[in-house]
Amino acid sequence: MNQTIYLLRHGETEFNTQGRYQGELDSPLTEVGVHQVQQNALLLKSLIGNPNEWKIFSSPLGRAMQSTEIICETIGYDLKNVEKDNRLTEVAVGQWAGLTTKEIESSWPNLFHNTDVYNWYFNAPNGEAYDSVVNRLSAWLKDIQQIPKVIAISHGLTGRILRGVYADLKKEDALKLEVSQDVFFKLANKTISRICSDFDDFY
Repeated sequence: MNQTIYLLRHGETEFNTQGRYQGELDSPLTEVGVHQVQQNALLLKSLIGNPNEWKIFSSPLGRAMQSTEIICETIGYDLKNVEKDNRLTEVAVGQWAGLTTKEIESSWPNLFHNTDVYNWYFNAPNGEAYDSVVNRLSAWLKDIQQIPKVIAISHGLTGRILRGVYADLKKEDALKLEVSQDVFFKLANKTISRICSDFDDFY
């Protein structure tokens, strides 16, 4: 069976604009974030045909659900048919949730050593390990493999790792994948395509 997965990230949030790590905390979408989701949803609508042939899964976190509501409204999909799945939630960053990089560095300076800008999230006290995230996303992909048409709304870091699992990438390569909120991704036949609207006036 040929399966297509469209993977979207929530729009920009208040915490995003402040450079704060959200993890499992929440922060509402900004006006820009709402617009980003609307633009992505319009482009998605042009690609999927009949929305009712698709199954939508969403992270249950507020910023993802706020984005999912906009997507459903735009493409004409009943929000009640969305399946919330905890495995699509953002990577938990433990005691770092809600903090900026500067705040983290001043409180936990030793955790910045022997790592890099992509991997350091996984040093968070009480945070989630990379392998744990891989395991939950691998399980999710396995559970949905018999569903031919899937739309998933998730998060930045989780979306990176999900694409990495799908394409069988090494950890260091998966963590460098793009996380822009102006694009989304099509996963099909073990390849990943980047989809974006290059027009600000795409309606």
